[in-house]
Amino acid sequence: MPKTEMGRFNVSPDEDSTSNSSNSNDDFNYPEYPAKKLSINCHYDMDPENQNFLEPTLAKKKSETEYVSGTTSFGMSVFNLSNAIVGSGILGLSYAMANTGIALFMILLVFVAIFSLYSIHLLLKTANEGGSLHYEQLGFKAFGLFGKFAASGSVTLQNIGAMSSYIYIVKYELPLVIKELMGLEKFSGEWYLNGDYLILLVSFFLILPLSLLRNLGYLGYTSGFSLLCMVFFLIVVIYKKFQIVCPDWGCHDAVNMTLNSTLSSLVNHTAASVENHNSTEEICTPKYFVFNSQTVYAVPILTFSFVCHPAVLPIYQELEGRSRRKMMNVSNVSFFAMFVMYLLAALFGYLTFYDKVESELLHTYSKVVGAGVIFIVVRLAVLMAVTLTVPIVIFPIRSSINQLLCARSDFSMWRHCLITVLILAFANMLVIFVPTIRDIFGFIGASAAAMLIFILPSAFYIKLVKKESKTSVQKIGAVLFLISGIIVMIGSMTLIIMDWIHNASSNGSD
Repeated sequence: MPKTEMGRFNVSPDEDSTSNSSNSNDDFNYPEYPAKKLSINCHYDMDPENQNFLEPTLAKKKSETEYVSGTTSFGMSVFNLSNAIVGSGILGLSYAMANTGIALFMILLVFVAIFSLYSIHLLLKTANEGGSLHYEQLGFKAFGLFGKFAASGSVTLQNIGAMSSYIYIVKYELPLVIKELMGLEKFSGEWYLNGDYLILLVSFFLILPLSLLRNLGYLGYTSGFSLLCMVFFLIVVIYKKFQIVCPDWGCHDAVNMTLNSTLSSLVNHTAASVENHNSTEEICTPKYFVFNSQTVYAVPILTFSFVCHPAVLPIYQELEGRSRRKMMNVSNVSFFAMFVMYLLAALFGYLTFYDKVESELLHTYSKVVGAGVIFIVVRLAVLMAVTLTVPIVIFPIRSSINQLLCARSDFSMWRHCLITVLILAFANMLVIFVPTIRDIFGFIGASAAAMLIFILPSAFYIKLVKKESKTSVQKIGAVLFLISGIIVMIGSMTLIIMDWIHNASSNGSD
C-alpha cells in the first residue's frame, strides 16, 4: 500500500478531547514511495506533549506538513481490513480445533478476537496522541531507536511469516494440482512434482519480477480476489462435509490393521468387527476439550490469523470522515465477519476429518479418494491468490528495511533489487527447511503476532498517552494487557521450543 505523508488528523469532537492536540508529522519520510504534493500548507506550534519526543531546539519550530484527506468509504475500509485479517492462517484453524476441542477452541477464538480489537483501540488512541500513523514512528517517539527497531522487526517478522506460509502452500499444493491435471496415479520422482523445485521456479519467474516493481498499486486488486478465493474455499469445505463420510477415510487405516491381525479365525474376525465399529465411533465423534502436545500451537495459530495491525493505521489514514470511533466501527464489522468465517472453516474442516486433520487443511483433502474436480479449482484459485499476494507482502518488508538502514538515502535500484532478492531467498530457504506450516504459524504467532497484538500497542499507549494518569482505569488495563501479552509470548515460545526438542529427540532415538 503506497505511503503518503500526513498532516494533522481530522478528529471528531466526540473523541476524548483529542481534537485539542496538534501534531507534526514531517518526520515521516518514505523515500521509496513519494507522497502527493498538495497546495495546503499548515503552520502551527508544536504542542507541549510532543516536546517530549523532539529535541528542545526543535520543539517550538514551525513545521510545514501536507494534509491528505481520506477518501475511502466505510464499506471499502471494511473490505480492506477484512483482506488484511484473512490469510493463510485460515488453513490451520481446523488443526487448532482438533487439538483443543470445539468448546475450548471457541473460547480461545473469542478471547483472541476481543484482545485484537482492544489492541486496535489502544493503537488508534496512541496514534492520535502520538501524532503518527506509522508503526515505526510511534515506536521511535515512545522508546527511541529501540522502539523503532522493535516495531519494524515485528512487522518484518510477521510479514516474512505470512509470505513463507503463502510459499509453503505453493510447495505442497502445486505438485498435487500438476499430478491431478496430468492424470498421474502416484509420485515417481519427477522433478516437476518436487515442491522445492517448484517454489524456486515460481519465485524466480513470477514473484521476483512483480516484486521488483517500484509501484505495486495495481496488485491491490488481487486482495479482493484473494478474499473471494477464501470465501469459495469456505463454501467448498462446508459442502464437502456432507459428502465425505469419516469412516471411509479417517478410520480406513485402523480397519485394515485390525482385519490383517484377525484373519486367522472367524470368531476373532467377528470380535474385531465389533472393535472396529467402536473404534470408528470413537475417532469420528467430535471432542469438546482436548489437551495434548499439539495444543500449545492453538493460541499462536489464532493470533497469527488475527494479525492485521500494520494495516490498521494506513486504512485509518485513508478513511473518509476520519475519526477513531468510525475506525473502531470498521474494525468491529471486519472482525465479526472474519470471526464467523474462521469459526465455520475450522468447525466444518474438523467435523470432516476430526483428529486426522493436518496442519494445512487444504492438503488434507488430497488424501480423500475422489475428492472431485472442485478441489482442483479450489487449489488453483488459492495458488493464484497466494502467489500474487507475495509481492504485496514484500512491499512493507522492503520499506521497513529501508527505513531502518537508509531512511535518508535516495532511491537506489541496486539496493531495491538486492533487498528484494534477499527477502525472497530467505523465505524460500525457510519453506524448504521448515518441516510443516504448523511450525511457521506457531513460531510467528508466538513471537511477532504477540508483539503486534499485545505488547507494542499497550506499551506505546502507556508511554505516549499523557492525558490519562498512571492510576486511571485505561492505563491499568493497558498495563495488564501488556503483562498478559508477555506471558502469552514467553509461555507459547517455551512450550513450542520444548515440543521441537522432544520431537527432535524422538526422531533421533528412532
